[in-house]
Amino acid sequence: MKEIELRIIDIDVKEIREKLLSLNCLKVKQEDQINNIYDFSDKRLLIGKGYARIRTVKDNLKNSTIHYITTKKLISQEKYKIMNEHESEIKDEIAAKGIFEALGLKLIQSIKKYRESYKYKNTLIEIDINEKDFCPFPYIEIESASEAEIEEVVRLLGYSLADTTSKSIYEILESKKSMEKI
Repeated sequence: MKEIELRIIDIDVKEIREKLLSLNCLKVKQEDQINNIYDFSDKRLLIGKGYARIRTVKDNLKNSTIHYITTKKLISQEKYKIMNEHESEIKDEIAAKGIFEALGLKLIQSIKKYRESYKYKNTLIEIDINEKDFCPFPYIEIESASEAEIEEVVRLLGYSLADTTSKSIYEILESKKSMEKI
């Protein structure tokens, strides 16, 4: 599956929620996540703009916990970030960890975040609030199969494409660190 997405960083969460509700967007997720990122010891997946992940989701809307196993690989990062993604719900996160480790993968990072997601037509707008030691600012991800719909959502939220980025969160954090050194 291809995933087309953009990010808008340093958002005002309350303002975004109000705009989403005024657009009659349906809240489809409210969850706490633990994202365990795996790679080989030489970090070849991350260096190649990909990764393997086991995600644990505490779904606060359904009061349930779900686990997913995922691989992602960057296809393009020109106007949009386009990822080749393979994901499946799993019953046993311990077994998934064992599979990754048997393949030679190691846990590289564990990231906790709160995610709230809204649906507009066929587009998902996700508010992400990570643990401050990983990412100190909230942001939104806008995901869709339709570039036109992504552009429509960006405009409806009061932004332009110039306010967006196709960079990964790691690249955004690295850019911010570089700017702070200047």
